[in-house]
Amino acid sequence: MTVRRDFKEPARGRPDLVIGRDELVAAAREQLARGGSVLLHGPAGIGKSTVLRALASEYGTSAGTVLRCSATESESHLPFLALADLLGLVLDDVSDKLPAAQRTALESALGGGESTLQRDGLALRLAVLSALRALAADGPVLVVADDLQWLDSASAELLGFAARRLGGTRVQLLSAVRTEGQEYDRHLRSSPPDTLAVRLGALSRAQVSALLDHRGYTGLPRSTVRDIHRTSGGNPLFALELGRALAENPTPPRPGEPLPVPTSLRTLVLNRLEALSGEARRTLLVASAGARPTLALLHAAGRENAEAETARAAELGLLATDPEGPAVRFAHPLISAALYAEAPAQERRAVHAALSTAASDPIERARHLALATTGTDPEAAARLAEAAALARDRGAPSAAASLGLLAALHTPADDEPAPDRRRLQAAEDAITAGEVDLARDIAREVLTRATSPEDRVRAWMVVIEAAGQALGEVDTVYPQVLADAGDDPRLLALVHYQLAWRGLVVEGDFAKGREEAAHAAELAARAGDRRTELLALSFQAQTEALMGHPAAPETIKRALMEPQDPQVTCHHNGAGMARYRWLIMSDELPDARATVSGLLREVRRRGMVESEVHFVRLLADTELRSGNCGRALDLARESMRLARDSGIGEMPSAVLASLAEAAGGDVQRALELGREAVELAEQAGDQMYISRGLTALGQAQLVAGDAEGAVASLRRVRELENGFGITDPARGRWHGDLAEALVRIGELDEAQRVVDETRAHALRLGRESMLAVLDRAEALVRAARGDQEAAVAQLTSAQDRLARLGYGLEEARAAFALAGLHRGRPGPTSYDEAARLFRRCRALPWLRQAEAAAVAGRVEPNPPAAASEGLEGLASMERQVAALVMEGATNREIAARLFISVKTVEATLTRVYRKLGIRSRVDIVRLAAGRRTK
Repeated sequence: MTVRRDFKEPARGRPDLVIGRDELVAAAREQLARGGSVLLHGPAGIGKSTVLRALASEYGTSAGTVLRCSATESESHLPFLALADLLGLVLDDVSDKLPAAQRTALESALGGGESTLQRDGLALRLAVLSALRALAADGPVLVVADDLQWLDSASAELLGFAARRLGGTRVQLLSAVRTEGQEYDRHLRSSPPDTLAVRLGALSRAQVSALLDHRGYTGLPRSTVRDIHRTSGGNPLFALELGRALAENPTPPRPGEPLPVPTSLRTLVLNRLEALSGEARRTLLVASAGARPTLALLHAAGRENAEAETARAAELGLLATDPEGPAVRFAHPLISAALYAEAPAQERRAVHAALSTAASDPIERARHLALATTGTDPEAAARLAEAAALARDRGAPSAAASLGLLAALHTPADDEPAPDRRRLQAAEDAITAGEVDLARDIAREVLTRATSPEDRVRAWMVVIEAAGQALGEVDTVYPQVLADAGDDPRLLALVHYQLAWRGLVVEGDFAKGREEAAHAAELAARAGDRRTELLALSFQAQTEALMGHPAAPETIKRALMEPQDPQVTCHHNGAGMARYRWLIMSDELPDARATVSGLLREVRRRGMVESEVHFVRLLADTELRSGNCGRALDLARESMRLARDSGIGEMPSAVLASLAEAAGGDVQRALELGREAVELAEQAGDQMYISRGLTALGQAQLVAGDAEGAVASLRRVRELENGFGITDPARGRWHGDLAEALVRIGELDEAQRVVDETRAHALRLGRESMLAVLDRAEALVRAARGDQEAAVAQLTSAQDRLARLGYGLEEARAAFALAGLHRGRPGPTSYDEAARLFRRCRALPWLRQAEAAAVAGRVEPNPPAAASEGLEGLASMERQVAALVMEGATNREIAARLFISVKTVEATLTRVYRKLGIRSRVDIVRLAAGRRTK
């Protein structure tokens, strides 16, 4: 069908149709907008047709003529079929423009006549080329061809001949072809010369999750999404089919079992199995059931001819050669899952029985024993529980959770420990592993039947822990869990520990959080529950540190006293964290870095995913304070990826990523992340992280030159933290930025008040770096009031102290401010020196400002002496703006030269007009001219 229109800016398609392909689609879109062609390629099911349809829908409506074909394997033997799809409907439009011989050959080919490439080859080739050129003479032509690999050979030859000769015409080709590796080369040779090849690869786990949600497969536990991603290899078609099979399957797979694979996918990946013998298929089934299959394992499981059988499977493309060792590796994870799904249940149990003795690892042996066993079995349950404990000790909490659920499944109802006790332990392991959805589901199930107070309180604790930052969503839980706890001090300690978090996160009341934590620690000590006591003391210590409470050092000592629980010590809410927090707030940066690095190593060893997310973020924060902005940015981005992949700690990671981007990356990205963090915190009702998000947003606005926005954000932070009872300025370190932003908009009195109030707390707590930052801010206030000499002395001192303390970025900012005061005059610091310091920190947004100032010279204009007399009553910023107006600079030029926003220039000019009794910038110029003539 033809649609004749002029090319226009393409309408944007629905982005949810091409989840995870934003960059690739953008590149293809730009190529098409330039008039070029695009070849999409990748393996089966990777999403080529989806992207092709999305791009075609955007550009098809703006093309003069759209020609489409979509080949199939079953029809690939029919000659000229694709050509008929492409040109059949437009033949009447172009036939009279073709030479007679070409027209006859083309009509015969499209009409099913006797024309062949052998007989009419040249005429047909030229006919297709002439037809496309004739269509392009009337307007742009877009050829959309899907599944090029199934094009009949005659059509493929004709289309390739024409495509290679279409340079300079308004014909574009948008095509897709199934390939493996770099096989697209031959198709690229048959495409127009300007074709861009775009390979579609596997989706990430987060993208697979988004795709499943979009298609309606919502509510899947993260552990299941992880299994779908692993089994599908990130292939969107495979992932959707696996999701559909799970949604339609009334009985989910047992823990440790592969996912159910629908018949559609089994047929797709297992058609090559027909060439294998029955014995070879059984060998591959053993390999599919093993966690890390090797030839030695296959031999131990009774597969005597494993070498020959796996070699044959590798020839057929079912197995991949592993150059690094003896592992038996499937060419795609789906082949392994499909093999397992295809086997009868009895045969699978037999395979697991063989592996339960063949496997060398006790955890693997226990898992296979469970999958070979039906019904309850106390001995199997006990072995599984032991294996879960071993996995926990090895730092594999996800495996421990899976084994614990299997242990519960095989535990008789009247056994001690009862099945639900083992389920609760599995839920707690799932929390440690970051599988919060699985943990919540287990706990909710246990609560439907649990009667003992201990089991119910443990289950409620899992539900609360699984809520993460969104504690407001489980508000109704607390009265129930208090009732279940009764007067048992051990159970009450658990509840009051969670109430401490609620006071902090939901109510934003640090005093209440501290009080609840202290009560929890007392109850736990009375009950002899050292683990809960340590957690409560650590919480109390961190809260006191943030509040600037005098008891903080003593509480930290108590939290670090022996005996210790190793898992609590390295937990992100444990004593190690309390110590790190104290060090970082006390300006002990090297010790803080060593502490958090050690904690990060330990939680990675133990498989504590949630703690890993937080410690990566805190290491990034430490590097940021130390002025290692590039390293901080890398770590912040890693923390963000971990958080989004696991669904844990997204708010804190967004806050830190915003700060790191503002210091060393992309300022616009910093603004986006800051707003995202605030939005997430507001949705979760997390008052503390609303404050943290606004802090990050305010700093990004300051770096971006939006002083008014920075003031608005940071004033809200001040209001929130005053309400929280936070008095330690080292917690958020926003005070100097607020004062600086206030100076930029001319609110000097308020800026001085911020400095004075904050300095009193910093002096009381001995926060040396904060005192230096406040001196830097106060120097800007003094400079704005005309006290240049005092400002230079104060900034010089602040820069030296920040350098000595190891705050590289803060030191560089002080040097930048000092260069601004000298403005090209001889002095100890210049813009070149500030640029050197920013470059050392890899503080790119700041470096760009310093380099621009160095090039421009940033020399403060010197208005005529007579004119300057009328400006004496103005503040420093007001004088600078008025002087630039006298030079004839526009508001935008003034904003660029002074590194402030246009809005700030406008507001400053309004104040200048009021003070000088004039109405416009023209009056300023007249004032200067009038003074010159006197």
